[in-house]
Amino acid sequence: MLEAVNISFESLNMATLTPMLVAIVGALAILTIDLFKEEMDKTLYIVLTILFLVADLSTVLGQTMGERGFFDVMLIDGLAILAQIVLLIGSIIFIPLAFSSQRFHEYRYPEFFALFLFMTAGFQFMVATDNLILIFVGLETASLALYTLIVLHNKDKSFEAAIKYFTMGALAAGFFAFSGMIFYGLTGSVELFKIFEVLEARNFEPMILILTASVFMLASFGFKMAIVPFHTWGPDVYEGSSAALAGYISIVPKVAAFVVIMRIFEGLIASGIVWIEYIFYAIVVLTMTLANIWALVQKDVKRMLAYSSISHAGFVMAAIMIGTTQANSAIFVYWILFSFTNLGAFAMLWVSHKKDSNYHERFDHPFEKFSGMVKMSPLSAVLMGLFMLTLAGIPPFSIFWGKLYLVSSAVNAGYLVLAVIMVLNSAIAAYYYAKLIVYMFMKEPETGVDGSVYMMNASISLKVMLGIAAFFTALSIFIVNPVLELSDFFIYSSGF
Repeated sequence: MLEAVNISFESLNMATLTPMLVAIVGALAILTIDLFKEEMDKTLYIVLTILFLVADLSTVLGQTMGERGFFDVMLIDGLAILAQIVLLIGSIIFIPLAFSSQRFHEYRYPEFFALFLFMTAGFQFMVATDNLILIFVGLETASLALYTLIVLHNKDKSFEAAIKYFTMGALAAGFFAFSGMIFYGLTGSVELFKIFEVLEARNFEPMILILTASVFMLASFGFKMAIVPFHTWGPDVYEGSSAALAGYISIVPKVAAFVVIMRIFEGLIASGIVWIEYIFYAIVVLTMTLANIWALVQKDVKRMLAYSSISHAGFVMAAIMIGTTQANSAIFVYWILFSFTNLGAFAMLWVSHKKDSNYHERFDHPFEKFSGMVKMSPLSAVLMGLFMLTLAGIPPFSIFWGKLYLVSSAVNAGYLVLAVIMVLNSAIAAYYYAKLIVYMFMKEPETGVDGSVYMMNASISLKVMLGIAAFFTALSIFIVNPVLELSDFFIYSSGF
């Protein structure tokens, strides 16, 4: 006879779920308000979303490290808390971009903001667990919401982008499920720490099945992060999304995916499975190099930034492969500094976007649009030039320090060839960032273009966000050490 098991409410430690519940309750509250009071001004939903995100962040900051909860599927370690802080701050910075001066289709719907909060909760579930099932649930919750956010932009390219993203996402979900099935079949568990224990006890046999599961898992997240050779959907999705949402896609979802990859693959690599390290090495080099080469030939600034984001993801993948504590801290230093700059660059495209009109027959932001920009809108040209120089890794701006820490972690771990490849790729990237600077400062303005086009969509809140991005980009030298110390504290506490 089976005996009944009594589980007390206290033993579930529901406090570990509080941040996600705040986001979910916020989404439901927005939908409920719309149900009883339709046609409310979008400002209300923007403010409510920001308030719920701030409340979510405050609950994350109040959590205690080293706890498990909800049948032990939730894991609140330093990595989970740090990742959620980055995710939520990125989301809080993104939402005010909805205060655009033009009334865009997606921001008219409260569902946009509800889906955004559901997506945020999904990302939080991904990073705050080491259970493959909950990772999958969080991944699909966030992905399904993101597909819908893209298509709400209501353009032909948006529908195409959402369909491509959905197709690749469905394939990635299948790969994840297949990989998880193999790991469960080998170990009888879906919890990562138990999987590693069983595999190590069995001396990682049979190796062919472990490699198969690892490759499918890497392919699954490769699609999500658009790393080579799983990147083909990426530039089209960026192009079809609004510039604001494209900037968000380039940052926040990738942070969640990187944390999951850290938990899974650093454990496998540290256990001595050298073939996984070789596969990582190849993907890192291909992602950095090929993405830079493709970025060189782009005719649209948004597509160029899309390939640039892929290349930057390759840099972060290198740190995961290295797997030292210094490299893991460098990941968050790099990504935090990259977030402000990249979001600022995409925000510059967003403020120059004209509703229901394209500057070019295909592209919204061709390089020619920015010809002679310094003569018509000097401040806009200086801001965009600052973001381009920073993305290129020019000192003393923010991303230079992130790249410096990543390269030094590679050198200290003995990956000298990889460090050289990283430096060479930074030099290649400088060319296509400089290309836009040349158009802005050294070419004559296009006929029929006036300075107002560069601030077509600007509002006070967007200008404030641009100011914040420029401030942290230009004066990053004063925040690098605090960010590094914060990352070191949380990473060390997690044992990575």
